[in-house]
Amino acid sequence: MPKNFCGLDFGTSNSTLGIAAGNGVALCPLEAESVTLPSAIFFDYEEHKVRFGREGIGAYIEGTEGRLMRALKSVLGSSLIDETTLVQRKRVAMRDVIGMFMRHLKARAEQHVGHTIEHVVLGRPVRFVDEDDAADAQAEAELIGIAKAQGFHHVEMQFEPVAAALAYEQSLAREELALIVDLGGGTSDFAVARLSPERARAHDRAADILGRSGVHIGGTDFDRRLSIRHVMPHLGYDALIGPKKLPMPSHLYHDLATWHRIPTLYTPQNINYLRSILFQVSAPEMIEQLIEVLVDRKGHRIAAAVEAAKIALSDEAEVTLPIPLDPVVETVLHQGDLDHAVYEDGLRIVQAIDACLRAAGVAPGAIQSVFLTGGSTAVPEIRRQVLGHLPNAKPVTGDLFGSVGLGLAIDAARKFA
Repeated sequence: MPKNFCGLDFGTSNSTLGIAAGNGVALCPLEAESVTLPSAIFFDYEEHKVRFGREGIGAYIEGTEGRLMRALKSVLGSSLIDETTLVQRKRVAMRDVIGMFMRHLKARAEQHVGHTIEHVVLGRPVRFVDEDDAADAQAEAELIGIAKAQGFHHVEMQFEPVAAALAYEQSLAREELALIVDLGGGTSDFAVARLSPERARAHDRAADILGRSGVHIGGTDFDRRLSIRHVMPHLGYDALIGPKKLPMPSHLYHDLATWHRIPTLYTPQNINYLRSILFQVSAPEMIEQLIEVLVDRKGHRIAAAVEAAKIALSDEAEVTLPIPLDPVVETVLHQGDLDHAVYEDGLRIVQAIDACLRAAGVAPGAIQSVFLTGGSTAVPEIRRQVLGHLPNAKPVTGDLFGSVGLGLAIDAARKFA
């Protein structure tokens, strides 16, 4: 009989899906040959169709008229999940938008394996919402409900760092006390685990997961901080209004720098307000550029340019960030700018690691290996702070985008095969 289970890592920035393959598991191609799919959905107004991932982002950047939405996972656990968004004069519920994306992932996997998939282990961060257990439980319930509405009749959950631990364990020749560090687009998650080839054969691994923790910090936060410091000043962030020299409303800029908040800015009220203050603001030319961004809906283009600069600065000492205005404004960023932007977030990540170690009853010096997964582990300052806190740990870099999906599929095989 066909194995109709999968492990689904619905990520803030990228998603993966693991399936049965031979005697093991593998990641399923989700877009051409790529096993990752950017968690983006584009409502194409010209061809009246929905596009996903790179195809949708590409159509948006090329100027196709439509509506792009990214970082969909970020609305889980927030009031935004109950809101609707306007798509060509039709109100669409945010949970239905997430459902469309999940249904697309499921259809791609079923096309690849040639049969229906009804069983899934979904990944979840250790915390959807920091310090709010009710909201955190509601976020998990929403995700399960969305999955079942797409035809996943049997849904189990697994913590994302635990899934990454199961994937890392496949490479081990002997037992290790490991810290799993999963730094994604929206959350940072950690687990202390005893891993070995022998332990990998056990069905129940609860006793081997000694501690876990999480904090709502991720790559999209790094993007936002970099954008606020180096892009938003070009759009009037520091401008003053009227004789009393009142500051510009900061929420406009913070929302413009936050992936999942960008679509909420494109309202006549915001545009009319900005036009009304043009003749009393200290930098009218910059406010005119901000108006241009909102009218032409360039928010995601700006966010994509900032994200690309962040990624480039992980390897290069200096990059030029082109801000897509008319004309294009170029600003030079140095690796030190990224270090400075993420420094405080790095401290909070280390604090969350300490909480994980305390939960496990383990000192930092006792950790033998630290398994790094998730795209945000490539940010140099974050990596320095994490590794500097674990003096005896061997750093191991896993598949930055695929480890969790593979681990979820391993877990699914145990639960459903």
